[in-house]
Amino acid sequence: MRLSDSIESFIKTLLAEDSSEVELKRNELAEYFGCAPSQINYVLATRFSPDHGYVTESRRGGGGYIRIVRVVQSGSQRLLYLVNERIGDSLSEEECIRILSQLKEQGLISAQEAPVMASAVSAKALAVPIPEALKDAMRARMMKSMLTTIAARNGV
Repeated sequence: MRLSDSIESFIKTLLAEDSSEVELKRNELAEYFGCAPSQINYVLATRFSPDHGYVTESRRGGGGYIRIVRVVQSGSQRLLYLVNERIGDSLSEEECIRILSQLKEQGLISAQEAPVMASAVSAKALAVPIPEALKDAMRARMMKSMLTTIAARNGV
């Protein structure tokens, strides 16, 4: 397991134990994992962002801390946020995969639906001689369409 994965798993375990909020000291966490504080910052920025359903607050200095809050959204709120705000006119394959992974983790799509949806937006599915920007635009439209269908199925 990579260090970033270990740090993410550790923080998610703390969040599961302590409800939807946890407060940590960046330096103590870095010392625990034997890494630089910048590695902790990297994990927070890439895995605990609003797109992932978290808000982080940070205070630097001697008494500094990091507060991570899980934003509780219903399934319909999460899907509407993605369709109306997060997914713009363009979406890379990596962004699609990350969104689908989060939706699966949150139980908004099934373990069977996730790989089918990922396949639909994959580079292999879009292996046609068109500019990459157009492929990303098509991915965004496909994701919006699929998520709208799931929202409708769930009664949104």
